[in-house]
Amino acid sequence: MQDPAGVRIAAEVGADRVELGTALALGGLTPSPATLELAVEAAGADGPEVHVLVRPRAGGFHYEEDELAVAERDVRHAIALGASGVVIGALDADGRLDLFAMARLRDAAGGAPVTLHRAIDVTADPVATLRSARELGLQRVLTSGGASAAIDGVDTLRALVAAAEGEIEIMAGSGVDATSAPVLAAAGVDAIHFSAKRTVVEEGGVRMGSASDGVGGYEVTDRAIAFAIKDALGR
Repeated sequence: MQDPAGVRIAAEVGADRVELGTALALGGLTPSPATLELAVEAAGADGPEVHVLVRPRAGGFHYEEDELAVAERDVRHAIALGASGVVIGALDADGRLDLFAMARLRDAAGGAPVTLHRAIDVTADPVATLRSARELGLQRVLTSGGASAAIDGVDTLRALVAAAEGEIEIMAGSGVDATSAPVLAAAGVDAIHFSAKRTVVEEGGVRMGSASDGVGGYEVTDRAIAFAIKDALGR
């Protein structure tokens, strides 16, 4: 979810948690403080927990010191503003989980639940990465099983569930829809992660960024898609 409206839809479908981020088309970035405050308000006391994606930039997950410093402060600010937990990921120069950076960000959360995001999916050995996450004391891992879409990584997801041994939660995500959600649930994962989004297209005619072709747009949470996935899961 990337706004309070999406959080309200998540509450309607009975979601236990939401991952709050922005710029989902870029893989997700850290949301603004105001977005977080309003999302927490939208969730209310009885709604889903709000877990904040902390990712300082698009691209890969190997960060320089300045970027890690930003992420560390964003983690602290997120918890201070009412987030129930944070979603993080950092890799070293060799593409393995950066244990030092992860411990630093974990500690910044002050004991709040920490999730390793899909940085695991670009590591050479997701199962080995999962073991490292367990050793760091993280609560869960969000993964597509090393594939672009979770349904294509279902065999690896099963292997991750086995390796977790109930000590760390496996949450399957990426490209989840009403067709794939029940298959992923049957793989034994602890949770299903989906964005239920659609794109609102605007014809602008003027380039507004290096990747723009003059056709603008933005993504919103689609209530009908969210309920279709909920119904497919029998919830």
